[in-house]
Formats: sequence, C-alpha cells, structure tokens
Amino acid sequence: MPAEPRSQPLTASPGMTATTTPGLAHRALYQEVAEHLRQQIFSRQLEPGAWIDELKLCGELGISRTPMREALKVLAVEGLVTMKLRRGAYVTEMSERDVREAYQLLALLESDAAARVATQGSEAELAELQALHQALERQVDERDAFFAANERFHLRLLEIEANRWRQQIVTDLRRVMKLNRHHSLFKQGRLQDSLREHRELMQALQARRADEAARLMRAHFDNGLAAATGA
Repeated sequence: MPAEPRSQPLTASPGMTATTTPGLAHRALYQEVAEHLRQQIFSRQLEPGAWIDELKLCGELGISRTPMREALKVLAVEGLVTMKLRRGAYVTEMSERDVREAYQLLALLESDAAARVATQGSEAELAELQALHQALERQVDERDAFFAANERFHLRLLEIEANRWRQQIVTDLRRVMKLNRHHSLFKQGRLQDSLREHRELMQALQARRADEAARLMRAHFDNGLAAATGA
C-alpha cells in the first residue's frame, strides 16, 4: 500500500488578516484541528484505544498546544476522545454495552422519524430518498462507498422530518458509532441484508404506511445490532 501522505501544517484561511479578531481566529484554528483529528480517527490512522501524542501532532501540524487542547475538548464532548487524568487523551473505545445502547437509541429515534416522513414527506422529498436509495444499490460492492451512501440516506430522512434535536442526537451517535471495531456492515452478507431492508423501508415510505415504516426501521437497527454483537 502507498505510504500515508505527511500531514501538512494548518494555516489560517486566506481571508484572515492581522486585524482579525483574535478570539475568532483561534476558534477557527482549533475547529480545523478538531476536523483533522476527527478524520484521522474515522480513517483509523488513530485507532480506538490509541494514545494521542499531542506534541508530535503539534509538530506535524505546525501549531501550538493551545488549539490542540481546545480541539481535543471538542472531540471529548463528541465522545470520540476520552481524557484520562494525568495520562492525556485517548481515542475512545466502544464496549459491547456502548454499541447496544447506541443501536437502541438510533432504533427509537429513526423509527419515529421514518413514520413521520411516511405521512408528512412531500412527493419530491420521497423521490429524493428514492434517488439516495438507488445510489445505495449501486454501491453494494464497494463497502466504504456503501457506508457513505447509507449515512446520506439516513441523515437526509432526518432532515426531511426536520426535528433539529433528533438530528443533533443522531448525528452525535452516528459519529461515535464509527469507532465500533465490529461494525455490523463488516459481517459477511450484512451489506446485502441491509440493502434488502432499505428496499422494504423505501417501499413502505412511498406507500405512506407509517406504522410499517417505523417497524422496518426498528428491525433494520435490531438486525444491525445482532450482526455487530454476534447475538
């Protein structure tokens, strides 16, 4: 495999000048650092359980420790990083209980959203979901692309339902779920099963069958949990 490209120093955006308000410039920098670390975690450059070497990363990125520490606080709030007293920051590891609880919450939140979209979504919005589902069908042989298309479908359904609190909670849960070493879609045959479940859900949404859409979405997460935990 080709070597990972070396991290480039983070710099202020071109629009920033010497007269930019210091607080705003600092905030923009630590947000950039947080996003950089977030992507390293999601790509497994920083593995679950790994100690985060702040000094090394600061050197690689060409930044001081202040924006690094602020970025780590952001990731800790998101659940991606765990701060340990006198030991520093570690990439969060998910226990089986963590996985179960996350799936259970996602099942509750997204099944209710599916029912509401079945009754309240416009024809144009359902057509948009159908297009996203078709993209999912095309990506079934490419696991990473399937992951991305799957997430776009679920998040768009939540946007259509338009409960911003639900969106925020689910986004945070899905972000943490990316830490799961035993993601359900890694299991043999699970991509095909997941696609079939999406197909049935899409049919229920288009037929405006709210109860069935909710039931199918719950079953989708129950099956994912069973695959992820071997239950």
